Amino acid sequence: MAERSLLAAVSGIDANQTWLDELGSNIANADTVGYKSQTVEFQDLLNEQIAGAQAPPAAGQGAGSNPIAVGSGTQVGAVSSDLSEGSLEQTGRSTDVAIQGNGYFVVNSGGQQLYTRDGSFTLDGNGDLATQNGMLVMGWQANNAGVINTNAPLTGITIPTGQNLGATPTSQMTLAGNLPAWNGIGTPPVEANTLNCYDALGNVVPVTLTFTGVAGSANTWTVQGTVPKPGGGTDTLWTTPPTVTFNPANGQIASVTGATTNADGSLSLPVGAMPAGYNWPAGDTWNVQFPASGTPDAVTQFAGQQSIALISQDGYAAGSLVGFSIGADGIISGDFSNGRTLQLGELALASFANPGGLADQGRGAYAATANSGQPLVGTPGSGGRGGLVSGALEMSNVDLGNQLTSLIQAQEAYQANTKVITTTQQAIQSLESIP
Repeated sequence: MAERSLLAAVSGIDANQTWLDELGSNIANADTVGYKSQTVEFQDLLNEQIAGAQAPPAAGQGAGSNPIAVGSGTQVGAVSSDLSEGSLEQTGRSTDVAIQGNGYFVVNSGGQQLYTRDGSFTLDGNGDLATQNGMLVMGWQANNAGVINTNAPLTGITIPTGQNLGATPTSQMTLAGNLPAWNGIGTPPVEANTLNCYDALGNVVPVTLTFTGVAGSANTWTVQGTVPKPGGGTDTLWTTPPTVTFNPANGQIASVTGATTNADGSLSLPVGAMPAGYNWPAGDTWNVQFPASGTPDAVTQFAGQQSIALISQDGYAAGSLVGFSIGADGIISGDFSNGRTLQLGELALASFANPGGLADQGRGAYAATANSGQPLVGTPGSGGRGGLVSGALEMSNVDLGNQLTSLIQAQEAYQANTKVITTTQQAIQSLESIP
């Protein structure tokens, strides 16, 4: 029947047109961030059975016959996505981030939760982290102390540009380094070091610790702290300078008068009186911390150059947010003008049992379906989810060489189907011309 060949050719034209459409879309998105190449898969239509199979008769009486069926064309059976990773391209922008491995960023579009591999984010007028087309990026926002609760519900991530970080007064200073070996003979050595600390309003408080060898007493030093008064003059931290004694057998601290021993073996030496003229919280005090003996930063007494120093303190002045970065674990760290770093939030990733079952929503976003499985949301690098690469983007995984080759195949198949129509038309006309 001529009609059958026409219908089969039309189905082939329709299916190949879909293939051409998809190839065109792939080629058009060769430079689209996070795009996944699509592949059209064909399947045959129901065959029309002309004759059924015949079983072989008795031996010597003939042979059986196979069924006879004529195909009726083709149709698009599926359009599948190539979920392989695209190459990573460095951009250097702090708002750009790529997923290296499995998973999707979680975004919110008008109240609907969607998923994307496109990490070309930006900040909107409210400081919200968003996609280029206006979808909010979801995760967990840190509290004012920089603590992130990943057990809390997802929320939009806000980067509080210009946020002020209040001053925190110093409560602890930490020492490290070496004092030159002192045998108690001759002029006592004096070693001093200064470190800036802070009061409650962020005012700088320069603290100088001075170690002085005790005359006639080997391996023994006094330590005194001095702080300049804002109005002039100097305050001392201890009425009677504490004494530091070293073990001559190993160069480690044997004792510090007035100090208490902590659980980790370090020594805490409380300050006798807070310096006058500064702003201190009620009941505030300072502790000078001596790291535990035998640790890399322990205060020692060995022959050689002195390196004793106050290496750190836990206070800081007020500052404002001047930048941020995104780590491989999705944690967003804010950089403040006072040199401090504070966690601002953490990005969430979602994984699926069958990511091929996600429904393409356009704009690089996908929606969960009954066949994708429910999203398993967690932190990057956990539960089989990939890590993040900051300052980079995942590019399209479209292979232009393969697409152009397939384009030629689709064109030939399309033309072959139109040829069937032309040939069938000629056959019909020949029949009609029979007198």
